Formats: sequence, structure tokens, C-alpha cells
Amino acid sequence: MHKVEIRRPRIEDIKELNSFFRIVITDTFIKEGLGKKLNDINDEVKVKEKYIESDFESNGEKRFFLIALDGNKIIGSIEYGPASDLICNCTNNTFKELVEVGTIFVKPDYQRMGVGNLLLNTIYFTLQSKGIEEFCLDSGYKNAQKIWKKKFGEPNYLLKDYWDKGYDHMIWRIKICDLVLG
Repeated sequence: MHKVEIRRPRIEDIKELNSFFRIVITDTFIKEGLGKKLNDINDEVKVKEKYIESDFESNGEKRFFLIALDGNKIIGSIEYGPASDLICNCTNNTFKELVEVGTIFVKPDYQRMGVGNLLLNTIYFTLQSKGIEEFCLDSGYKNAQKIWKKKFGEPNYLLKDYWDKGYDHMIWRIKICDLVLG
């Protein structure tokens, strides 16, 4: 693996981050067979752009991002913040008090090289250092769901055909003490 730096984003990273979100989200939709859903892609990109704005506006209090860099090029992202409305609604507010870990993206050329695991481990230690012992995570992407099931086991909530026939949504509740870190 390349020498990867993990750090908080800076205001001068916003333009590249927004471009990064568009590249990774478009690639994800294409790999999921949803590449023609341009409105959904644009909506997803706008949500991520709002999340990063929220991080800067609140100095990491409302949303907290970390980015992965290879040299000066952004190759990955991860964040945590309040559980989304989707998670709260689908869990009858059971997960409302948890933070949600999300926006876990790795540029296509860097996938399957350990960048995602490096980001996850860094966010686990960040959460622990802030006294946060558990979090939730959700996914509607089939490829990501395979990774999360392998890493976290079966989801706590399986919403069959939530997005469309054959497109489920999954939600996990994860205790950091149950994870193998490193």
C-alpha cells in the first residue's frame, strides 16, 4: 500500500472533496447497476457536501470527517455524526442516541488496498477517545453490504426491498469493545 496520511480536512480541501464525492458516488452507483439514476447520484453528492459543510461550521462537533491522502490527493473519507433520519425512522428511534459512522468512501483506484480499514480503525480510536462506546452504520449498496456483513455480522435491521425489488437496506449497531482493532 502507498504511504497514506489520515487527517482532518481543511477548508482548502473542499473543492477536491466535493469532486471526490461525485467520483466515488457515481462509481458506486454504476457498480450497483444504478448508473442511470442521475437525480439520486446528485442528491447523494449534495448530502455529502452538506455534511462536510456541517463539519467546518461546527468545527467537528456536528459532523466529524477524516480524509485519507496519498501525497496531496484525497483517496478516502469517513465521518460520524447524528444518526440519520432514515436510521431513526427504520429503527423506531432505537438508534436515535447513537452516532452514525458513514461517508466511508475510497477512490476506485485505491479500493481493496486497506485504505477503508485504515479509516475505520482511525475513526474507532477517535470515537473511543471521545468516550463514545458504540455507533450505528447503514448501507443500501449491495457491494458495501457484503463488506459490512463480513466485518460486523448480520445487520440488526434488514429492510427487504427497501429501495426497490432486490435492493435491501441494512442497519448495524456496533460496540467498539467487540471489534478487533489494529
